[in-house]
Amino acid sequence: MQKSVRLKSFELVARDINDVDVELLHALSISVRWPHRPKDWDLLRRAGHGIVAVDGIGRVFGSAMWFPQGDDFATIGLVITTPRAQAQGGGRWLMDQVLEQCGNRNLALNATHAAYSLYVSLGFTSEAIVYMRQGEIPQTLPAMPAVDGELNELPRDRLGEITALDTRALGTNRAELLALLAEDASIATLSRNGAVVGYSMCREFGRGFVIGPTVARNDQDAVHLTAVHAKKLAGRFVRVDTRERNGVFAEFLQQSGLEVAETVTTMSKGRRFLNREDGGPWVYGLAGHALS
Repeated sequence: MQKSVRLKSFELVARDINDVDVELLHALSISVRWPHRPKDWDLLRRAGHGIVAVDGIGRVFGSAMWFPQGDDFATIGLVITTPRAQAQGGGRWLMDQVLEQCGNRNLALNATHAAYSLYVSLGFTSEAIVYMRQGEIPQTLPAMPAVDGELNELPRDRLGEITALDTRALGTNRAELLALLAEDASIATLSRNGAVVGYSMCREFGRGFVIGPTVARNDQDAVHLTAVHAKKLAGRFVRVDTRERNGVFAEFLQQSGLEVAETVTTMSKGRRFLNREDGGPWVYGLAGHALS
């Protein structure tokens, strides 16, 4: 694989993302108006692998990361290129590097409108739309039906209680990622008849907080698992990424001040990524744009 590329008037070299100053990565995300703080970049670097495109004097022109989840699956994210590099094929070159590193894994990603055609050309197929909702949580949340079950806070040393549920919802085991996210997250569970039927995490991210991942069996459960965090964040900026366009859960988010700011497209390469099971657990809130 080509470890460097000449783009008309300048040459870029691929460097491991861990060898690049996080402040340069932060500047890159700011340049495309992405909200990632240096702390967010550091967490993502711990969760996955990646490369950065730099020129001869160390300027950063792009990045791309991949996140192994189990032995045969990975998500791809943080694919960022400056306009100059993008116009000259830098995005495809970065993706070629990442795809080589991923090997034979099944893959999924969330494509921005600008990158969608690139991913189609690389063999990815569309599966769903992600609605990136965000806004300031009001002082009073909308009315909700009585909770069916018991809501509790989950200590970080008991993550095993939600791992099987998460694996069933996502179709792959991401226990290591959940443990990493849990280091700085609050975790809520919903139990019925002594069994955990849903969970949610909330952590600082970007301009405020992100609620996700959220796994539940129905809209009503997802509402309560989201509200348990949201009610503590009145007046704060919150983001929820969801594939739910309509229904009780989407309406709750809308009424809670979380407007759709942007949409991206979930795409896969290899096996189909999203496989919803009737009555089974489902990922109502994503862990993040790059993490699914």
